[in-house]
Amino acid sequence: MEEFLRYVITSIVEFPDEVVIHKTEMPDRISFHVAIRSSDAPKVIGKGGSTIRALRTLLNASASKRNILATLDLIEQ
Repeated sequence: MEEFLRYVITSIVEFPDEVVIHKTEMPDRISFHVAIRSSDAPKVIGKGGSTIRALRTLLNASASKRNILATLDLIEQ
């Protein structure tokens, strides 16, 4: 899941070298905290939040195969 997330986010931002993904795993949950440059945030969020919503949906679909929940949070730097 982390590789997928890194691939997608670095593909759409202007400064892919500044993307930092921190993963926290618990028995029933996995959390991703993605730090990006604030000028790249609108690209990741998308119009009306459509892009970030789609990423969260795909992460949860992948996580549900393992019977866990996935969360994704953006941190603007």
